[in-house]
Amino acid sequence: MYKYLRLKAVLIVLLVAFALWKAYPPFDQFDKEGNLTKEGTLNLGLDLQGGMYLVLEVDTSELDDEAKKDARERAIEVLRNRLDPQGVKEYPIYPQGRDRIVIQLPGETDRERILKRIKKVAHLEFRLVSDDVDRMKAALDGAPTPGFELLELEEKPILLEKKASLSGDSIVDARVEFSQKTFGEPYVSLTFDDKGARLFSQITAQNVNSRLAIVLDGVIESAPVIRERIPSGRAQITGRFSMDEANDLSIVLRAGALPAPVNVIEERTVGPTLGKDSIQNGIKAIIIGGIIVLSFMFIYYLIAGVVANAALTMNLILILGVLSYFKATLTLPGIAGLVLTVGMAVDANVLIFERIKEELKSGKTLHSGIVSGYNRAFLTILDANVTTLITAVILFQFGTGPVRGFATTLSIGILASVFTAIVVTRVIFDIMTKNKVITRLKMLHLIKETNVNFIGYRKIAYIASLIIIVIGISAFAKRGDKNFGIDFTGGTVQQFKFAEPVSTDEIRASLGRIGMADASVQQFGGNREVIIRTFTDTSEIVIEEFRGSFSHNPFNVTRVEKVGPAIGKDLRGKALLAFFYALIGICIYISLRFEFKFAIAAIIALFHDVIIAVSALVLTGREISIPVIAALLTVVGYSINDTIVIFDRIREDMKIMRKSSFKDILNMSVNQTLSRTILTSMTTLFVVLSLFLFGGEVINDFSFVLLVGVIVGTYSSIFVAGSILADWSHRR
Repeated sequence: MYKYLRLKAVLIVLLVAFALWKAYPPFDQFDKEGNLTKEGTLNLGLDLQGGMYLVLEVDTSELDDEAKKDARERAIEVLRNRLDPQGVKEYPIYPQGRDRIVIQLPGETDRERILKRIKKVAHLEFRLVSDDVDRMKAALDGAPTPGFELLELEEKPILLEKKASLSGDSIVDARVEFSQKTFGEPYVSLTFDDKGARLFSQITAQNVNSRLAIVLDGVIESAPVIRERIPSGRAQITGRFSMDEANDLSIVLRAGALPAPVNVIEERTVGPTLGKDSIQNGIKAIIIGGIIVLSFMFIYYLIAGVVANAALTMNLILILGVLSYFKATLTLPGIAGLVLTVGMAVDANVLIFERIKEELKSGKTLHSGIVSGYNRAFLTILDANVTTLITAVILFQFGTGPVRGFATTLSIGILASVFTAIVVTRVIFDIMTKNKVITRLKMLHLIKETNVNFIGYRKIAYIASLIIIVIGISAFAKRGDKNFGIDFTGGTVQQFKFAEPVSTDEIRASLGRIGMADASVQQFGGNREVIIRTFTDTSEIVIEEFRGSFSHNPFNVTRVEKVGPAIGKDLRGKALLAFFYALIGICIYISLRFEFKFAIAAIIALFHDVIIAVSALVLTGREISIPVIAALLTVVGYSINDTIVIFDRIREDMKIMRKSSFKDILNMSVNQTLSRTILTSMTTLFVVLSLFLFGGEVINDFSFVLLVGVIVGTYSSIFVAGSILADWSHRR
């Protein structure tokens, strides 16, 4: 009866101890002075520690077929040398698709400097300047000057030979040095290889008193006069550089030229302040939601609640331990998944405890009631969690970085919650009953037995749902493209944090001066923070305008998200595929475990929940983004979880109530599972509401969809799914 109980207990203790050892401390620890004392075990995503995520497209349109073959691979190597010249940071830089490069730069938040370093092709040329007055006049008049090109240096036109006398391919080193003549002003010192040194010596010897222009990517950096032959194989680039500009130029030249230009088609930059705030908000949401859930479980289930709370605590430890062990990356949506897992983990415990209640009420002994309760709840828990796991796996397959973080955390959370609910709590109960620690198990019964004719109210439910859906679809059609965020349409989102409050009128007036009066403006944080949304790439324009307009009110750029139309199209396709495959996976599983008509009823209920959740999103003026798609798929998983619990009871009651009508069986099943449905919804709502109120602005839309989805999913499980089954059976 208690076979291997001690061994099970020892293994659980060792497992939890190992997870605790691997997970502590989860985040970096600092002393009072702000110095790092111990590194955290969790890898933090860019949205939590600050940093940049970039997708580049290599433009090989000007290359011939033979140079195109390895252009992207050469570009990756050049970019790696530019971004990590010392080779110690090991930034993830890898190819994607046919001609794209993905770059992740954790901790790097000086976006302007990074983008300049990346975008510069660094095609360096040394070209002789023409002193021919007639040719210069002809060029200024627009007459053809074969073999020559007119460029500007400090707003003065200069005529250059088109053919380069020497290229940057001969450079073996580029360093920052300081001029004694100009009071320590930095310049870039170049060193040529042997061939380049000989050629440079010849050029300077043959052109004494002429000017030699140093041209970088079609722009003249300097054009000094050649005073004498330079045999040393060294040259200088001067140009009133700041130290950072000189250093960046030397790095770019040292790394070499890109084989082709690169375009930034997706950018997601998060400042360190926003990342720190996100961690604090996420932890606050977990603590508040966790305290509410733990308190509720203790009050409602008493001793059983204490057991459930111990399992919930172990659940969190196991999740953090697994994340740390596999060096998974925790993102902000990942924290949201962690919070959601706390709420959903309660579901298995509630299922078990409500089953134990029923068994004890039927007259069974304490131990027998516990054993029977666990056995009868097992398949329901398995079915409910497998369907949620299906959506999590599909999210991981088709999602982007942050969404994958959410899917990873949710998947680990599902497995950990099933283990702690079925194995850990069972072992604790067995130990307590074996040692007579408990001889009876009291629980509250706030929700008494009901006998509501839910199926009889189905027409009212249909009408209510139809009204909401029609209003939502109408609002969706009216808004058009405004329903979608930049993830799907392309565009730019910028978040600014000002030192002092700033009015919307000031923001709009500033945007109006650069022709962006129709941009979306959202204020929060005591009117010191503002989010600007546009459907074009306007990041640099807005920043420059704000620097001029708000010179009296300093600001930080805390977030930049830029998505090109090509990326937006890809993300749309991936989102639709994710939703499509999730429905197929759920449909197949339910058909195998139940009947096909159950699967169809569940799918219709899922569409009902998703449409209403989207309607709520539209009616509140929010946008559909990738995190919102993740939330909608989570709603699908949660809703099907609820529905399957009822379907499982219907299947069980059909074997017992053979002489009853199908509608009576449906009503009986919904009533029997009503307490579980309401209790699970309450506990999940506690944590989702905590996420909505305290999780921060970045995931507010995400948590809003979850909030609506939990409420609608509960409603549809009770009134919609069973009603569809009733009408289906009636027609047949």
